[in-house]
Amino acid sequence: MCVKMLSRTFSVLLLVALVASGWSLSCRWMEEKFRQHSEDLLELLHTMVNNSTNSTEAEDDNTVIFPNKLYNQKSNASDEDKVAFMVQILQETAALFEEDHSSASWEESTVENFLNLLNKQADELSSCMGSQKKKNTKLHMYFKRLSVQVLKKMGHSAEAWELIRTEMELHLLRVQQLASSLSSSN
Repeated sequence: MCVKMLSRTFSVLLLVALVASGWSLSCRWMEEKFRQHSEDLLELLHTMVNNSTNSTEAEDDNTVIFPNKLYNQKSNASDEDKVAFMVQILQETAALFEEDHSSASWEESTVENFLNLLNKQADELSSCMGSQKKKNTKLHMYFKRLSVQVLKKMGHSAEAWELIRTEMELHLLRVQQLASSLSSSN
């Protein structure tokens, strides 16, 4: 009986250790790979501007206000809430770039690399969260407005895509700032 109880205790401890090591392993990626992937994403966006046609200033009615207030709120949130917010931004960005971008003179391989890296970044960040979080509705609506009021209204033109590309660059920079504010205990 004592051996059986000892065996169960050992099994429970082993399970706890495996779960804990999985958490550390997932979030170790955050410390080791996140910054490099973020820099690679920004470099790919920079490449897209070099391959883009010259853009003109957008009309005021196509402007969607950047959600600084949401970022400011999340800067004081728990680490897990910050990560969930960052994941949603990456996922929403990927959804935008999956729309028709044929008017932009981007190399298709660059867009594919950008999307692959963006999705990898989102997946790896998701693995650092303890549980799934509810999506931020205001953030989702902001991205929906970008899709409707900028891309669709401007006919998915090169100019519209340049506005989106510039806006997403700001998001990626803000995501890096949020990531750097995470506790080192992750």
